[in-house]
Amino acid sequence: MARPYVILNAAMTLDGKIATVAGDSMISCGADLDRIHRLRARVDAVMIGVGTVLADNPSLTVRRTRGKNPVRVIVDSEARTPLTAKVLDGSAKTIIAVTNRAPKHRVKRLLETGTQVMACGSEKVCLPKLLKKLHARGVRKILLEGGSTLNWSMLKQGLVDEVRIAIAPRIVGGTAARTLVGGNGFARVSKSVKLELSSMKWVGEDFLLTYMVKR
Repeated sequence: MARPYVILNAAMTLDGKIATVAGDSMISCGADLDRIHRLRARVDAVMIGVGTVLADNPSLTVRRTRGKNPVRVIVDSEARTPLTAKVLDGSAKTIIAVTNRAPKHRVKRLLETGTQVMACGSEKVCLPKLLKKLHARGVRKILLEGGSTLNWSMLKQGLVDEVRIAIAPRIVGGTAARTLVGGNGFARVSKSVKLELSSMKWVGEDFLLTYMVKR
């Protein structure tokens, strides 16, 4: 299947959390934020799930460096993205990926904002189908800035090619705090996603690890 190259990028604490129990996700140091914005400027699209929209309300634009804003892709099965969300502010092209069961009135309201709505699947957004459609529209490289649920789905389905993780020198704890990858998890280590270390370096006070996904 022809699909874009996908880079999963995230910042996490030393104990593997991408947000605190209260939802505070400001983990990256300034130098790492600069790196993220440079990375956004070099990809065709940035992808998140609706959970991240609801929790963090990110804009997903390039601000800390010069460059073109990537297409914003939101995986949103039931079209729950609020009309006040920053991803609908018109500063960059936005595509909302929904399912056939998404309420028609919500889809209509999203379309009225000038946002593109793409139906992919019946119960849940079919991620392989979504990537295939994005590739057909010229998207060749995607930055996945998902939360734990979307990260799990993409990794489980073999749709991630590269993983870049910035580890911050902090420990926040919390059983309910979001981790890098959620979902049901693999029952056996032998079934896990296997990675090969490509590089490691300091980025400010954070430590950046880059891995390639082994096939």
